Amino acid sequence: MTAARMTRDQAVARLLDGIQDDLGACGAIRALLERQFEAALRHRGAELAALAGQLMPELDAMEQRRVQRVQLVRALLGPEATMDDLFPKLDAPRRAAASGAWRQLEELVRDCKDATSRNGNLMAEQYSTMQRLLHGEDQTYAPR
Repeated sequence: MTAARMTRDQAVARLLDGIQDDLGACGAIRALLERQFEAALRHRGAELAALAGQLMPELDAMEQRRVQRVQLVRALLGPEATMDDLFPKLDAPRRAAASGAWRQLEELVRDCKDATSRNGNLMAEQYSTMQRLLHGEDQTYAPR
């Protein structure tokens, strides 16, 4: 169902369901990122490739929900609206639950981004080390 064909209640329900879906996805992504870190530490290339194959669909699904969330909140509240604009418009019980879940999601996304950076830095350092081992230092024989 497109945003144009949803009722306000359906759109809000879809938004809130998407937050819950993303909370679950972040947990799965975080676990995969830990496995990726361990695989990188142990130089297990096949496992790294398999983990990348598992991460991509999760990340793609989260991105699709993010795009839908932006479209729905803007359809409900205007072209510049954000999720923070939506929460005050909800009834008290849903407002508390939704804003709490949203804050939790933001924290989990930041944690996943940090883990991704950590993993990328480790793999970049490993690559750099391997390049130095295979090809030597660029300045090994340079005059001093």
